[in-house]
Amino acid sequence: QVQLAEYGGGSVQAGGSLRLSCAASAYTYSSACMAWFRQAPGKEREGVARIYTGGSERYYVDSVKGRFTISQDNAKNTVYLQMNSLKPEDTALYYCAADPRRTLCWGRRLESSDYNTWGQGTQVTVSS
Repeated sequence: QVQLAEYGGGSVQAGGSLRLSCAASAYTYSSACMAWFRQAPGKEREGVARIYTGGSERYYVDSVKGRFTISQDNAKNTVYLQMNSLKPEDTALYYCAADPRRTLCWGRRLESSDYNTWGQGTQVTVSS
């Protein structure tokens, strides 16, 4: 049973925008810490942003602050990642992840090993 599904990847030129969507099952979405990660070829998976679906706590890594916005639509059990001012270095496979532990949405930690549910990923390619 698929619990997370990402949509919205694609190819854009530098400076462009994309919006990624992560649709979750109701069970997975309810009061969960949900996050976006990305992995470029030859690199480790890195955190991008996270949000607590039971409230509004949000966190961004420094490299995307001011350019990316994470948001939620509780009626659709969906988390979004609006990506503006895209750069070639944003090129990666983007993953949505979720975990029921609210404590993961505290502080500055955003580690892939903490999350127990993952989507299949969606490719984002930014050309210069």
